[in-house]
Amino acid sequence: MKKIVLALLVLALAVFTTACSDSDTKKIKLAISGTDTRMWDYVAEKAKKEGIDIEIVSFNDYVLPNTALAEGEVNVNAFQTVAYFDQFIKEHDLDLVPLATTVIAPMAIFSDKVEDVADIPEGGEIAIPNDPSNGGRALLLLQEAGLITLADDYTNQLRNVETDIVDNPKNLKITPVVAAQTPRVLPDVAASVINNGIANDAGLNPLNDSIFHEDDTATDYINIIAVRAEDKDDETLKRIGELFQEDDTAEFIEKEYDGTLIPTFVPLENIGW
Repeated sequence: MKKIVLALLVLALAVFTTACSDSDTKKIKLAISGTDTRMWDYVAEKAKKEGIDIEIVSFNDYVLPNTALAEGEVNVNAFQTVAYFDQFIKEHDLDLVPLATTVIAPMAIFSDKVEDVADIPEGGEIAIPNDPSNGGRALLLLQEAGLITLADDYTNQLRNVETDIVDNPKNLKITPVVAAQTPRVLPDVAASVINNGIANDAGLNPLNDSIFHEDDTATDYINIIAVRAEDKDDETLKRIGELFQEDDTAEFIEKEYDGTLIPTFVPLENIGW
């Protein structure tokens, strides 16, 4: 009889402990775009040790992660650049804010002919993507590389290279082409500006193979973690941001992505927030 009572007590204690443990676990839904969950799987494992259960919710577009966050279907999202976020919340009147910065997927200048941007010859041709967003980003990169100067009223959208560029000391020919063609024209131009995804598809590494690439000064293109404004001081969500920005996470990203993503942990005021 005593053995039965003891067994029941042990069972009751186990159930009680499990219930307490479950109640202490903070469950967080995090939205991303696409199916690559590697860096967030890594962070989720660290968070689990602190009683934070991160459920990764994948969407296949760039709209739903923000609308799902605004509607309370998820607690946080991590998929977008500062430029996209700022424009999206303005257009859709959403009360969302950045929580922390994460990575930059660098756009880069590649060349089959020179090993340094300074060696691009007088009158050389440079291909850039022809869509307004990537083309605009490409012109900003060329300016950062010291090759051109853009108009004072330039934002980050390609309008017309003839009017966007106010100083072109080498008389470079800037040729917009379909983004998917930017790697293919490399044999025919002095250099080509290629966005991260297309470079990866072409087997080009922005850090190892380019002659110039974006870094954390390209603040418009840093990716962020976003939350509802009412949750910006939530300790659990803030802790997730801190876990992402730890040194071991940066080391994991650098190794796992081999330079195609750069950990970029900067204060929110650096991105205009």
